[in-house]
Amino acid sequence: MSQQPQQPQQHYNPEPVLGKPLEVKVDDRGVERAIRKLRRLTAGEGVLREMKRRRHYEKPSQQRKRKSREAARRRKRRMRRQEGT
Repeated sequence: MSQQPQQPQQHYNPEPVLGKPLEVKVDDRGVERAIRKLRRLTAGEGVLREMKRRRHYEKPSQQRKRKSREAARRRKRRMRRQEGT
């Protein structure tokens, strides 16, 4: 019997990555400053949080709970901003 070579396992990506690519231009101020700016941009876009979240499978029930927690957090933040103005 001859064995067929195994195909590499394809992972299912449930959510496509959307958004514009992050770009930082390095000018005469130096690479360190550009790296700091890139870190701020990635933190603001939530790239690191998204990478950490996708490391492990998240059950649909856990996903719904997380999304509702995040929505509540956004609502609270929006209400605080409206009260302050």
